[in-house]
Amino acid sequence: MAGRKQFDMDTALDAALVQFWRAGYAATSVDDLSRATGLNRSSIYSSLGDKDTVFLRCLDRYATRYGGRYDEALSCAAAELPAAFRAFFGVTLDRIADPELPDGCLIAQSAMAIPTLSPRVAAHTKEVLGFQYVRLHAALKAGGLNDHDAGTFAVHVAAVNQSLAVMSRAGASPEQLLAIVGVTLDALSQASRAPGRPPVRSG
Repeated sequence: MAGRKQFDMDTALDAALVQFWRAGYAATSVDDLSRATGLNRSSIYSSLGDKDTVFLRCLDRYATRYGGRYDEALSCAAAELPAAFRAFFGVTLDRIADPELPDGCLIAQSAMAIPTLSPRVAAHTKEVLGFQYVRLHAALKAGGLNDHDAGTFAVHVAAVNQSLAVMSRAGASPEQLLAIVGVTLDALSQASRAPGRPPVRSG
């Protein structure tokens, strides 16, 4: 019985996540969450929490789900830096190309909406964005970049990765998205081959 309750909770959170992902935080009401999850308003409040709490749970769920895939992609950064970042961007491009998922990125949408979010939700959104920077900076350092270059590229890669979802939602083609990624990968390859740095295999 406990297993069934947990399964239902996961299903409800996934449904709420997709609702927020499709419509955004501001345009999603508790009634929308009720329709998406199949739970009445009182059940949402008692089982999932108020709107802010449900959104934060969904944001963490999203960040954990894709964060694990990003970590796996970057795991070979010490040996094959450009290949690791090609795989990193591949996680995003595969998600964008999946017809079963909403367009865009829940984190990118939330970041753009920060001025309209409650202080609690805005602060957590910034924290989730910060996790991406930490992940990228660690991979770049492992790949041989110095701290300054790793910091600069971490900010750049995070910005490009978020922009892919925005560009896709605005109608950019898969070829255009690949071209955006290609510019960043070329710059990263050049940086990794800078004088005084050990050669890095391109994969």
